[in-house]
Amino acid sequence: MKRTFLERLREGIMLGDGAMGTMIYSRGVFINRCYDELNLSQPEIIREIHREYIAAGAEIIETNTFGANPLLLRLHGLEEKTREINVRGAEIAREAALGREVYIAGSMGPTGRILESGVVESAERLEEAFRLQAEALVEGGVDVLILETFYSLEELLLALEAVKGAVDVPVIAQFTFDPHQQARFDSSGVTAREVAERLTAAGADVVGTNCGAGPAVLLKIVEGMVRGTHLPVSVYANAGVVEEHGGRMMCLGTSPEYMAEYARRYAQVGARLIGGCCGTTPEMIAEMGKFLKGVSAAVRSREFVKVVEAVAGREAVPLRERSGLGAMLSGSKGGKKLVSVELSPPLGTDPRKLVEGARMLRDGGVDVVNIPDGPRAVPRMSPIASGKLVRDEVGIEVIVHYCCRDRNLLGMQMDLLGAHALGLHNVMLITGDPPKIGGVQRASPVFDVDAIGLIKLVNDLNHGRGLAGTDIQGQTQFVIGAGCNPGAVDIETEVRRFGEKRAAGAEFFFSQPVYLPELLERFLKLTEAWADVPLFVGILPLASLRNAEFLHNEVPGMQIPEEILERLRRARTKEAQQAEGIAIAQEMLREAVGHPRVRGIYMFPPFGRYESVLKVLEAM
Repeated sequence: MKRTFLERLREGIMLGDGAMGTMIYSRGVFINRCYDELNLSQPEIIREIHREYIAAGAEIIETNTFGANPLLLRLHGLEEKTREINVRGAEIAREAALGREVYIAGSMGPTGRILESGVVESAERLEEAFRLQAEALVEGGVDVLILETFYSLEELLLALEAVKGAVDVPVIAQFTFDPHQQARFDSSGVTAREVAERLTAAGADVVGTNCGAGPAVLLKIVEGMVRGTHLPVSVYANAGVVEEHGGRMMCLGTSPEYMAEYARRYAQVGARLIGGCCGTTPEMIAEMGKFLKGVSAAVRSREFVKVVEAVAGREAVPLRERSGLGAMLSGSKGGKKLVSVELSPPLGTDPRKLVEGARMLRDGGVDVVNIPDGPRAVPRMSPIASGKLVRDEVGIEVIVHYCCRDRNLLGMQMDLLGAHALGLHNVMLITGDPPKIGGVQRASPVFDVDAIGLIKLVNDLNHGRGLAGTDIQGQTQFVIGAGCNPGAVDIETEVRRFGEKRAAGAEFFFSQPVYLPELLERFLKLTEAWADVPLFVGILPLASLRNAEFLHNEVPGMQIPEEILERLRRARTKEAQQAEGIAIAQEMLREAVGHPRVRGIYMFPPFGRYESVLKVLEAM
């Protein structure tokens, strides 16, 4: 039986659809037409647009009725067709969603009358307009009503009261902030938090924002609304910034990846329903869905971590006895700072460069190599196979990265039991980059859980417990590593997740590259509660200004401070920039190894240049 809309929303993040007007216009329908009337004259266009959004992964689609209230339809001589246009709009959406658990939202926009000078209608007439439209949409079979793109809070509150009194379905109330005002305020100075509080008090079931500005501005608005309500928060951002050109509102577009990154950020700050507004296409919605799967995994992980296992766990093997790395972390090398270097597996079948690189690093004094798992979603040789080759042929200690992107929980347990049987006992457990980053368009992300859930799974294996509380007839001896980002934009979330990873069973941490000592110092202070866990600080020598800008703009989790970018800009030649990149890395390395909390260094070789790593390590 299909869950109600609110039941589904309580279970986790929902992906909405994108722009309707943009898609209609792209099919050659001129903007002087009444787009709502197409429900009657050309329903096949609307039905196909709905199907494209559903195919992209949208769980809730909006009817083509944004301007179908009688006051706006009167401008096209269609006032008497109000009921017919709205009922048919709902029916078309239902036809497109037939056989799928997709929810239909009846789209209702403002009348514009309150905002237009000299054309103020009485409140009774406005209420009647909203009531008639809402009743027709519900008659057509919508699951929820969505009041959207209201620039007047008074009109939105009036519409909310009218529809709540007329029909018995949930109502999403979305306010649009003036893009020319400050990010958190509307034109009358009302804050995002105050808007959320007033809409909550007025009886909305979901409160949110849409349109008005680009994705970055709406992030601040969402943060304010989350603080102002206990209700779910929705956000439908434009694909860029809407600006006026010659009297026409135009959306200066952006990329699917940009929209997806902000969808992820909306979810991280608390939004529950996330879709797109002006300029948003099915391609963008599909990309947003991929990014949101990783965030949704965090919700599932929290539930997974709470599961009480049916089998009493065995005592874990002492850390020092599990592997060479476990012994090092337990103090076998005294106070020596350890060095681990990332060793990328091959893109093809030839492992010689992998093995030769490991041998060079071992001879250069590196303690451990770590092998990433399809970094940036580029398909490479399995890290488990690569780790086995390096361990057997070079004899250096190996950490195998393992991510949640590509396998479900069953596959994870099977892989990990196999890796353990091969003698690979050191693991770095991460959520993983979305597949689209690597350009493999058809790869589907899995993300059953995120890194926290995966850490819990491996920790259970160390205690002899498998999935569903089964006894694995023994126990693994994994040394469990996790990632962290001292330079994260949302540092509060990063610190919280650090603690959750530690509680789930993480025994050491590798950080993303750090470029400013003050960022590292701040992070160490914020994580003092877990000062007992060994931390390896990430160091990545920047090869050039272009390399630094790429990392900052294109790689998830990477932030290159402006001070560092400016130092590279002052180095005029590529050779000078490379030398400056090594100098910056050496400065950060000296700062890091001097801190008593730092157990070691995690080096990233730029473009596989292991010589650059050894050059930076001279600073030790």
